[in-house]
Amino acid sequence: MRIERSHFGHTPPGHPVTRFTLYNDRGTSVGIINLGAAVQSIRVPDREGVFDDIVLGYADTEGYWHDAHYMGAVIGRYANRIARGRFTLDDTVYALSRNHGAHHLHGGLVGFDKHLWKAEPAQSGDRIVLTLNRVSDHGEEGYPGNLSVTVTYSLNNANELRIQYRAVTDRATPVNLTHHGYFNLSGNHNTAIDSHIVWINADYFLPVDADFIPTGEIAPVADTPLDFRQPTAIQERIDGSHVQLERVGGYDHNWILNAYDGGVKRQASVYHEDSGRLMEVDTSAPGLQFYSGNFLHSRFLGKNRRPCRRRQGLCLETQHFPNSPNQPQFPSTILRPGETYRSETVYRFLLTSDNH
Repeated sequence: MRIERSHFGHTPPGHPVTRFTLYNDRGTSVGIINLGAAVQSIRVPDREGVFDDIVLGYADTEGYWHDAHYMGAVIGRYANRIARGRFTLDDTVYALSRNHGAHHLHGGLVGFDKHLWKAEPAQSGDRIVLTLNRVSDHGEEGYPGNLSVTVTYSLNNANELRIQYRAVTDRATPVNLTHHGYFNLSGNHNTAIDSHIVWINADYFLPVDADFIPTGEIAPVADTPLDFRQPTAIQERIDGSHVQLERVGGYDHNWILNAYDGGVKRQASVYHEDSGRLMEVDTSAPGLQFYSGNFLHSRFLGKNRRPCRRRQGLCLETQHFPNSPNQPQFPSTILRPGETYRSETVYRFLLTSDNH
């Protein structure tokens, strides 16, 4: 097992960007850049032993700097949407930046994905580790409090990519961190993800309005195209005549994960039959945003030297619920001084030959 460091270019202001590549003993590798703490590549084998990169992204810093899709990045201070960019906390109204029409999305105009993080590589026992840190200053994008954030990526020989999030604050503030990777398990970034088979351990989901904001309703998935309690190919129902699919152009919803108690549990998976690749998702988060890449497009070339296209990648973003600061019936996302925000997600990469 080893970790390699390489130069990945410069930001337009002239700051160097570094790429760290984690290798395990099975040949699997994960490339992470300190711009946005983004996962730039994940190379795993198919059932024939051929290694491919299974995440979308860019080959250089320019692509990530101008990217509008949050490719592979850590999202914060608040993942997903906050309605009208406003919330009330302890009798004070806070106004956030608005970057999604009248609403606040994925941390605002300059979210965590557009900042450089301090990175420290290490090896710890049976895994290789990259720890990234940044401080989000009081007032950044309108949020209260100085928030100190640590994100730790680790890779082991079981082909498990573990992401651990930690944060502390000096003032009460909402916090909701996630990883925004776009997966295409085929390894062919020119193809759509329609044939991928998805399982989500959720009996309920959050319906959204025309602006993609949860209505506050908690709806059963039963008898809807949002029921993934049995593994189902995306293409089977994604273009069906259901108001929730029509509003967002496919899937872009938050599922309420079953048996949530803060522990790390198996809650989702994706399978690509032709390659034999299976990705399992374990998480301690209460929700999962499944986004089917409905709005992917780019004037910048991806790693395959082609622009991103609609539905060429899917996201499984483990997180708290959207707009929770304005929905008191949702689990609280408020972090207070003296408390520690903790969340953990494991992406596990397997093959059908591994008895699956």
